[in-house]
Amino acid sequence: MNNLFERKPRLLILTLILIIVWGLSSFQILPRMEDPETINRGATITTNLPGASPYRVESLVTEKIEQSLSSIKEISLIESSSELGRSTVNIELKDEVTDVDPVWSRIRDRITDVIPELPPEAQRPLYEEGYSKAFSLLTAILWDLDTAPNYAILRRLGQELFDELEALWGTERVELVGVPAEEILVEIDPVKLSSLGLTAVEVAQQIQTSDAKVAAGQLRSNRNNLLLEVDTSLESLSRIRAIPIRYSNEGQFTRLGDIALVTKGIQEPPPELTIINGKPAIVVAAMMESGQRIDEWTAAAQAKLDLFRPSLPQGVSLKIIFAQNRYVANRLDGLFSNMILGLLCVMGTAFVMMGWQSALVVSVSLPLSILMVFAGMNLWQIPLHQMSVTGIVIALGLLIDNAIVIVDELQKGLRTGIAHEHIVAETVKQLGIPLLASTLTTILSFMPIALLQGGTGEFVRTIAQTVILALVSSLILSLTIIPVLSLRLYQLTHRSHQTKTHWWDTGINLPLLTGLYRQILKLNLYFPVLGLVIGLIIPITGFVVAGTLPEEFFPPAERDQLTLEIELAPTTTLEVTQVKVAQAEKILLDHQEIAEVHWFLGRNAPPFYYNLSDGVKDSPNFAQALIQLRQVSDEPQLIETLQKQLSQALPMARVLVSPLEQGPPVGAPIEIRVYGSELEMLRKIGESLREELAKIPEITYSVADLSEIQAKLALKINEEKARLIGLDNAAIASQLDNLLEGSVGGSILEATEELPVRVRVANRDREQLPQIASLNILGNSATAERANISLSSVAEFDFLPELATIPRRNGKRINTVKAYVQADAIAATVLDEFRQNLESGKFSLPAGYRLEFGGEEEERDTAVANLIASVGVLAILMLSTLVLSFNSFRLAALVTVVGISSIGLALFSLWLFEYPLGFMSILGTIGLVGVSVNDSIVVVAALQALPPHLQRQRKAIREVVIASTRHILTTTLTTVTGFVPLFLYGGAFWEPLAICISIGVIGTTLSALVFVPSGWYYLAQAQKVSPLSVSE
Repeated sequence: MNNLFERKPRLLILTLILIIVWGLSSFQILPRMEDPETINRGATITTNLPGASPYRVESLVTEKIEQSLSSIKEISLIESSSELGRSTVNIELKDEVTDVDPVWSRIRDRITDVIPELPPEAQRPLYEEGYSKAFSLLTAILWDLDTAPNYAILRRLGQELFDELEALWGTERVELVGVPAEEILVEIDPVKLSSLGLTAVEVAQQIQTSDAKVAAGQLRSNRNNLLLEVDTSLESLSRIRAIPIRYSNEGQFTRLGDIALVTKGIQEPPPELTIINGKPAIVVAAMMESGQRIDEWTAAAQAKLDLFRPSLPQGVSLKIIFAQNRYVANRLDGLFSNMILGLLCVMGTAFVMMGWQSALVVSVSLPLSILMVFAGMNLWQIPLHQMSVTGIVIALGLLIDNAIVIVDELQKGLRTGIAHEHIVAETVKQLGIPLLASTLTTILSFMPIALLQGGTGEFVRTIAQTVILALVSSLILSLTIIPVLSLRLYQLTHRSHQTKTHWWDTGINLPLLTGLYRQILKLNLYFPVLGLVIGLIIPITGFVVAGTLPEEFFPPAERDQLTLEIELAPTTTLEVTQVKVAQAEKILLDHQEIAEVHWFLGRNAPPFYYNLSDGVKDSPNFAQALIQLRQVSDEPQLIETLQKQLSQALPMARVLVSPLEQGPPVGAPIEIRVYGSELEMLRKIGESLREELAKIPEITYSVADLSEIQAKLALKINEEKARLIGLDNAAIASQLDNLLEGSVGGSILEATEELPVRVRVANRDREQLPQIASLNILGNSATAERANISLSSVAEFDFLPELATIPRRNGKRINTVKAYVQADAIAATVLDEFRQNLESGKFSLPAGYRLEFGGEEEERDTAVANLIASVGVLAILMLSTLVLSFNSFRLAALVTVVGISSIGLALFSLWLFEYPLGFMSILGTIGLVGVSVNDSIVVVAALQALPPHLQRQRKAIREVVIASTRHILTTTLTTVTGFVPLFLYGGAFWEPLAICISIGVIGTTLSALVFVPSGWYYLAQAQKVSPLSVSE
């Protein structure tokens, strides 16, 4: 079986063809995307309770919803915010939940069950599941004219484009952004209305009764069934103006147009707006389905846009403001370029170290292994993105190791005269177990990454999956196809029986250096303690300096985009926000590095990057900008400059300029949570913490949930006077709300659009307090004439300060202080300084209050805890593999020491090259443990093959090590050169991982050649017989 391909060459050829065709076809159909997709584990429940204070919202709505959800065990976090008239409850599921749909279904049922417990005036809770994906295409429809934008035209064009993209094959979701709702506005004259003895609600009800869109039965005969319908539906503005309004018990009527102005327009104030390159616009955001090729989907979407563009009227244009395909193509092109560069580096190293024949055979294993990886990715449903392709780049230097060992051993056997018909079987038999053991240990070292749960695991998991696929593919090829190819090539090139060889035939050979190396090994075996010290001194130093390494989660993404958030006081209108946005845009465009600025007012920008949030909506005091840079520039310096300029220009606003971040979403880099019961005390503690944060130069600014105090216009009603006209507080509040905000009655159908008819007073009658105070309130007395008095007669106004929000976390009140750091600062270092300041200062918490730290630290600790959760079991499996391979506990322990020392080497390399201890560094260190023991396994296996009487002799041990050195150095150099692309082009994200593995492999190679022989010699001398000649 070991020489099956040698005996059946046609089977070998067919197998090679199968690998090539399967791999290439799999590559063609693999989905392409920018970053891995993560499972959405978040949802939001929004409930409006018009006019209610945050305290009433908390008591009447928020607490009831929280209690209904508290018994669902899959929920890990319930955060809520009770604001003026609105309750927002955010849910987060546990990391181990992967099948989320049944959980969401149960949560929806709980929300439905709690509705009867809510106040009658509360609106139905709105349940929305989050999205953990980025939109693939953002297309803007711009108003290019100098006149005020006609949002009715933009809305209809946007809806047409929406329908086109939604119908496109492969589209998952389409959203219209920045589209104010259209409505029919009936602006009633409050004086005329009160003189007729009517309220806004009564007028709306009469409009509703004229809008008969219901069936009126059927005419049924022996021949036909005809549907009867009242033909009085609202069809036009003139039809609405002509509606008769009854205003007395004596049957008197007036036309609606006589007491009100009827117009069609957008809802005022609009809930959100979009400004693209300084022009009013709406944005159509489209998201591609998972499992599709984004290049093909984008081409189809572009074809739709090309057909749609000619239909635009004059003064309206179409612009793509974001296309994810450009970033996917650039990233994959860069990664594939790195892969090719890595291939060339590895092949060149193999040529120098082994000669052209061995290098050629070894190099063949690289593309074959990669093609097998593509086939495995297709079966495992792994898309092509930065993590999966980088996993292949990482594996380049690893997957060649098995082929190097096999080819080197086979060539040595051929040179010593072993018969050709037996050489393949003998080589595979001799090296099969050691190669299997080394491959298994490497696979087991990457398994914690493959098994990592939660959003972080879903983000980095495919690195390990593709590495494992590559290692398995390499092992299969090395034990089957590669030795046969090596033998065939040897037979073809040695027919002439030439005796003279050159370095390019067998690899570079330096006799002087070899002699010096032999003397060093001789000295090492005469003083084995020296080898032990050399092998352990640097790893021990690494463990010592580990405590000085700064910690981080993930570094920022290197991308030509920034985000800018502007948040004003809670009572700020959208008009004021728009003015501030214009000021900010002028500052931004003064910088040559910035090409375009796209604003989204009243909400977040639609997520154009995988970890951006779209949680802010219906917030007129908020705006977010997508800043498009001309190129990936020196972002930290630009961000710091923009942050300083904008903060000075907008002193009353919270301004945050941010780069895009790698990894799962974190929120603020530093979060300090204060738990307690009294809101005022929580607020004071939060302000004290902010004062301490302000002392740290690296802090850009801080904000606390309870730091916002908003002015509340309190209406104090004289209840005695109200009772005299038959009203109570609730009735007066209802009348006033319907006058100011409007009451909807009926609708108009325009094509497929349904426009509501809203009845309210004009803007001039609701924008100033004296006008509101002069509005008339109708009584509800039993007399024929309803009392008609001004609001100021039964009530007076007063301004009161009130907390803008009441935050809660898992059922407890909380004040979260969020701090943002400079672009070039590390959050963990800043947090450590803050903690030291707290401990050395006079800060203390009252009884019943406690602190908790969140932000990057919490996310990082959670991710690391999930990562090491399976390390213990996998370490036992790795140790078991070594014990069973060597049939020796002592030798397994010797190799294990090398694996542990590799952790110290990785830490030392981070300290030496001044890299932080980030999550990618930890991943590299864990992967290094399995890779680092491979050379030691080869040396121990070669020493085991010695006759028992030679296993304790220094000269025999030395010669075995020398014989193994060439392919050990070759595997080391190919591993290191395989990481050259990540050194050169990987950026801050990949460089720490590459440093850890590369320096660690170099250090453990030294251990394999110096530390392991010394340890072997000590173990051999500790027994009268060899420790490897008997079972333990």
